[in-house]
Amino acid sequence: MAKGSRRVELAELYVLHHRPWRDTSRMLDVFTREHGRLTLFARGVRGPKSRSASVLQPFRLLLGSWTGTGDAGQLNQVEAAPAAGEWRALPAAALLSAWYLNELVLKLTLRHDPQPLVFDLYHQSLERLRATEPVSGVLRSFERQLLEILGYGVEFRAEAREGAALRTDGYYHFHPDLGFIEVSGAPPTSAVAGCDLLAIAEDDYRDPAVLDTARRVLRAALDRALEGRDLNTRAVARAVSRRPRRQETKNS
Repeated sequence: MAKGSRRVELAELYVLHHRPWRDTSRMLDVFTREHGRLTLFARGVRGPKSRSASVLQPFRLLLGSWTGTGDAGQLNQVEAAPAAGEWRALPAAALLSAWYLNELVLKLTLRHDPQPLVFDLYHQSLERLRATEPVSGVLRSFERQLLEILGYGVEFRAEAREGAALRTDGYYHFHPDLGFIEVSGAPPTSAVAGCDLLAIAEDDYRDPAVLDTARRVLRAALDRALEGRDLNTRAVARAVSRRPRRQETKNS
């Protein structure tokens, strides 16, 4: 081992993104529980004799060993995590949502910054998607908790100015830099209901109105945290949602 190099043995990790590197290798963006997000080079995994190609898949809990001296490491060993039990692929309907989770982790976490709570949240959210729980509720819960863990949390129980508890019969404006401000008089269409906000605080998304409010508020909070960076999965989701309408117009 080179002087100054360190070796990590069988650490839990997920592959967030991968791309070809040289002729038969891959560059991996991985998220580990104890070491945070980092880049690893996996040599020879695109070759016909590679034993690792079928294992190095996104959304699968892995154990990896690597060595490295700088920002990137060399992956030496990888295997499926025994704790994962019998691995099941994600349902096709949940794949785009899972890539969305990956993109949020990639863009909102820092390299080499351990975030075990984020790792556990990510793992639990994938398991919920794998268990075919309602996708929208899983995503809103992930967004809310991710923002809270990373210091961008939204206070869904108290008014921003005086800290008074939100009222179930009240209406509020959301200011991403501040929080919720109560609206006096007749509520405008942009206001959100206090009862919906309190349901979001409990991760209770059974009511479609709560889901819609959560989507709008959490999107604004995420946009603030992302500081203008776009999410590719949002663009893909918009394109997919428009495709059926275009096809109907073409066939009419």
